[in-house]
This record gives sequence, C-alpha cells and structure tokens, in this order.
Amino acid sequence: MCATREDGAVPPYEPRPSSTASVSTCRAELDRLLESAVHDTGVPAGAVFLLAPDGQTLQLEVTAGLSAEYLAPWSRVALSSPVAVAEALRLRRLVWLSDPEEFARRYPRTAIALPYHCASAAAPIVTGTTAWGTLLLLWSGADAEGAAGATAPRPDRVAAACRRLERFLCAAADTGHAVRPGPVPRTLPQPPARSRGPAEALAAADLVERLPEGSCSLDLKGTFTYVSATAATLLGGSVPELTGRRPWQSLPWCDDSPIEECFRAALVSRRPAYFTALRPPDQWLAFELYPDGSGASLRISPTGPGPFAPKTGTFLGQAIPLGEVYQVLHLAAALSEAVGVSDVVDLITGEILPAFGARTVALLAVEEGRMHVIGRRGYDPELLELFDGAPLTCPAPPVRVLATGRPSFFTTFEELSRAYPPAVRQEGLHAWAFLPLITSGRPVGSCVFAFDRPHTFSEQERVVFTALAGLIAQALDRARLYDTSKELAQTLQAALLPDSLPDVPGLDAAARYLPAARGMDIGGDFYDLVRVNDTSAAAFIGDVQGHNVTAAALMGRIRPTLRSHAATGTTPAQALTLANRQLVDLDPGRFVSCLYAHLDLARHRAVLATAGHPPPVLRHPDGHAEVLSLPPGLLLGIDPDADYPATEIPLTPGTVLALYTDGLVETPGADLDDAMSGLATQLAQTRSRPLDGLATALIDHARHTAPMTDDITLLLIGVTTTG
Repeated sequence: MCATREDGAVPPYEPRPSSTASVSTCRAELDRLLESAVHDTGVPAGAVFLLAPDGQTLQLEVTAGLSAEYLAPWSRVALSSPVAVAEALRLRRLVWLSDPEEFARRYPRTAIALPYHCASAAAPIVTGTTAWGTLLLLWSGADAEGAAGATAPRPDRVAAACRRLERFLCAAADTGHAVRPGPVPRTLPQPPARSRGPAEALAAADLVERLPEGSCSLDLKGTFTYVSATAATLLGGSVPELTGRRPWQSLPWCDDSPIEECFRAALVSRRPAYFTALRPPDQWLAFELYPDGSGASLRISPTGPGPFAPKTGTFLGQAIPLGEVYQVLHLAAALSEAVGVSDVVDLITGEILPAFGARTVALLAVEEGRMHVIGRRGYDPELLELFDGAPLTCPAPPVRVLATGRPSFFTTFEELSRAYPPAVRQEGLHAWAFLPLITSGRPVGSCVFAFDRPHTFSEQERVVFTALAGLIAQALDRARLYDTSKELAQTLQAALLPDSLPDVPGLDAAARYLPAARGMDIGGDFYDLVRVNDTSAAAFIGDVQGHNVTAAALMGRIRPTLRSHAATGTTPAQALTLANRQLVDLDPGRFVSCLYAHLDLARHRAVLATAGHPPPVLRHPDGHAEVLSLPPGLLLGIDPDADYPATEIPLTPGTVLALYTDGLVETPGADLDDAMSGLATQLAQTRSRPLDGLATALIDHARHTAPMTDDITLLLIGVTTTG
C-alpha cells in the first residue's frame, strides 16, 4: 500500500510476491509510460529512476532515446547525494536545468562526468507521502553564444507524465506487483520513423553506395548497423569486420581519435558534431555525425589536417576527449582531499593550471566583504594589487562574476577591454576565464585563468570550467573552515596547556605536545609542572580517553584540579584520590589516566603515584636508564573509593625523569613493554644532549617510527643541583 514512514524518511514501497508474468507486464507498462512521457513532452530522451526497497537509494531502471550506459555513473544514487535526480525526490520538487552552465554551477561533480551539451529536468514521482522515484528528461539547451536549442518541455506536461507514472506504480504495488528496480538498467529500442519494405531498403542502400563519401549508421550504443563499402575502405576495415561492432573497439587507430567522445556528445545533445581524425599513416578523414533518438548517421570523407567546417549547419562539435575527462576527474578527487587553504592553492597552481594549458592563474577569496588574492602563479603582483582589497561592488571581471554568478570567457584582449575598459594589458596574456566560486549560494571567491594566445572556449570546455569552479569553491570553503577550526583549536589548546614551564631552582624541564587528530590540533593529553616552594615541585601528566574536543574539555577541568592540589603540597596519593572523586561526581562517561610526582629537592627524593598511566622512565646520573615499576592504581573516574599507593625513589643531581603518554610508545602490533624499554635505551644513549633537544629527538623518533594514532605528550625533568 502507499504507506507513510513514521521516522520521516522517504518511505519505500512494500515489496510483495509477484509472478514472472506480472513483473514482465509491469515493466512493459513502465516502458510504455516512459515512451509516452518523452513523446508528450517533446524531448529527445528520458529515464526513470526507481527508489530501492531500502528507501535510501535511487536506481536507474530504464532509458529511452539514450543508452543507459551514458548514465552509468548514476545507476545507483544515494538519496542524500548532490545529484539532480536525488534532490528532486528528496525535496519533492522539480529540478530544472536550462543549460549546461547552470547544470555545472549547481551540480559540478555530475557535470564533470557528463560534460555534454544538454538541458534537463528531474521530476519527483510521488503519491501523497509515498515516493516511487524520479523522471529525468533531457533535451538540447542554448549554446554558449545564446542560440536556442530544442524547445524545452512544458512544466504542466512534465507534471502530467509524472502523475501517470505515480498512478501506475501505486496501483501495481496495491495489487501485489510492485515494480522494483531491476538488476541492470535497460535501454528501450527505438523503432524507425516509418517502416520500409525490402525494395525501398535496397534502393536506399544503393543510393548510399553510389555517393562519393562513406556512410554509416550507428545505434544508441555506437554499434555499426550499416557500413557502406566506401566507408569501410576509408576506415581501413571491411564491411563484415565493422558491422555489429563499435568503431573504437574494432579499429585500433580510433583509440586516439575523438569519435567516441563526439558520438556521445552528439547523441546526448542531439546536435550534429564535426571533427577530423588521422588514420595512420597519413590519411586525414572528416567525420559528420547526425543524431536522433535511434542512433546517429555518420558521413566520412577524405580531408586535410586542421578543423573541419561543414558546408551546412552552424555547430562545430568539440567533444572533450575521455583522457581529459579522466584528468579532470583526477583533479576533482584531488580537490576533495585538499585540507587547508594552502593545499587548495598549491593544487590549483601546480596541477589545474597546466591541465588546462593556461599560463597564469590567480585565486581570490571573499573576506569581510572584500576580495583578497590568496594564491597566484605567473601573474604580475602589481596587476593583482588592483583587485586585492576590492569591494564586492567593483565592476572588475574577477569581482563582477560573483554578482552575476556566471563565468566570463574572453577569447582576446579586445573582448576583455570592451567588457571592462580599465583592463590593463599584460604582456603575453591573450585570453581569460573568470570563474565565480560560489557554494550553497554564498560567494567564496573567484579564480582567473589566463592563456598565452587567443583561446576559443568550446561549449564543452566552458561547462568543464564551470563545473571545476564549483568544485574549487567547495574545496576552498572546506579548507577555510579547516583553517579556522585549526586556529581555534590551537588557541584553545594553548589556553588549556601551560604557556611555559616555571623556573624551579635545581630543576631543568622540557615538554612537548603533539595531537593525533587530523584537522583539529587538540586532544585530551595534559601535563604540568608546579613550583610548590623553593625546594619542592609537583609534576603530573595524564590522558583523557579520546583525542577530540570533548576530551580536551574534560582535560580543561581535571588539570586545574590537579594543579590546585599541587600548589598546596598535597601528596600524590591524596591528589589522585581527590581528582578521582571529582571525576566520578562529574560522570563524563570518559576515564582518565594520570601519573603524579612530588619532587623534594632538599631530600633528593621523589614520591610517585599512578592512576593507570604508563610508568615513567628514570635515567640515573651514571647514564643507565630504567622503566620504573609502580604499584598500579585504577583509572580516574571509575571507582570513588579507589586507592592510589605511592612509591618513593632517589632524585640525585644528574637524574632525568621522563613522563609521557602512551602515544609516545604505542605502535600497532608492537609489544608495549618492548616499546617502553626502547624509550629507556634512547634516554641512556643521549646522556649529553640538553633536555630541550632530547625532547625534540624523542618526539621525532616516535613520529617516524609508526603512523600517529594517538596524542603524544612528553615531560622531561632533570635535576641539576643539590637544591
């Protein structure tokens, strides 16, 4: 039944047992309704996505007028994905994308993988509160110069097509024959515009064979269904070898030609495509592709090198080679991995700039209502100073694109100066792409690419630039958030840990702290050295469970408690007992390990107690070092009545006491006792090194021994005089 989910999630239909015949009949009816939707709305292609039984995934079920393999990247789409078909169903509204650049601005990741010239509409298929799927319609949009494409479908007809699909899917589910997504997407065969008798078909073949050019017919998948003898000769094959196969699979030299990309672009956009290709060793061929809903007609003729201009028609197809698409996908993946702003800048200047053949690039960011240059390569710094600090009302192209939300492309300096008369010519630069960086409707900045020669930006190249701008905007926005969070974390960490260690007569000390959490330099480790009086001090080190903001917040409460006990001369056992009871009362749901030491320089003694913390390492004046064995105490925060027995050790001049957290010695798969013994060995072998240099060396060794999985804290205390 068309039921509602109580949790507010998109409710899937309830699958019921159905016979094979019923499944076949229902799918046939779904196919008929898709064909009707395509016909009634007047678009060349469409597809139906069905909601999977889990209610969280959309699956491509069937396509018409377009091979399902072209939509393969979205054969399974999470409902939460930033994809038009998912957003339409998730938000219960029509998503209308009138041209490729709008498509690229709103869904850059999708546009990168589908860089073809088309417009689209994604409409939700719902009955009341029950969601069934999404209807996707595709048609040719306006070109880069504003020339009109195919007529867009009327929204009321799109809605009517969805209502027919809704009624059918709901009725099928109510009768126990719910239409579930099939194992693989299907492509509906497209019948010819009219049937032809044998005599007419033979006459048509004879006509084609008499033409001086080669002629071929390809189906929606790009398979040769007809190849004339002249075409086979020009392609370097035979009619039997080519028929039933794709050109890029049957002709090795086609691997380096744009035929596959141009075929896909023509079929998706329903626009003619023209290109040239070299058939080794020296035969240049001109290709003309004319697509429709059943495939494409291909005309081939000998030509010379260089671009091919057809005698009729105005559109010169320039599909993006798959190699370049893969390169852009690689750059998109790299942008998703960029952490800080510097990473984004390095990626744009080091990889994206050469990938597009540009000579210079500048990256500007919006900060407090003004534009600021945050990265550049190749640009004259004096020229960029004109825009650095410019208000968002400035008419200069790098700022203007943020107001319009649309990229600006200038193929020559003359075009740029007409649009912006104050433009300053920079030697060696002749074409520009100004890209607005906007994410979630917020201006983030702009990116400017410049070329060292006049550059004609093809429609597909503009789409890729636009999509890339969206990805850069998202990466830059994430990176700025990361940098802000990092700065906040560092400020908070500095407030929670000692700014510096106190001067205590007779003691030398050094400390290091290194958080493990990437992207948030903050954790739960803590330490302190407190001067009690002229001849005594207290030192403690601890580790709150976890290494995140919550752990740091708890650390910020436990460390002042221990510090206050230390200042009054409380014994280690008493200090840990009081801190434990406070932690139990707080009931934070986390435990804390701690090692506490009272240092009596007058008596040359130290008293230590531990609450489940790694034992300290003691280096004696003669240079040998050992891991101290202390009576174990329970972690803080578990048992309010726990006891913490104390141990007294000698503390003569020349002694070094190393307190640390487990991050310094723990290595996945390694024995902890061996690791602590290794730390003792390191201390013994560095007897002559000052404590500050020793602390740095120990931390560096830990970082390079194994990947950091926990915070690292180290507190070294050396006895220098007799007190």
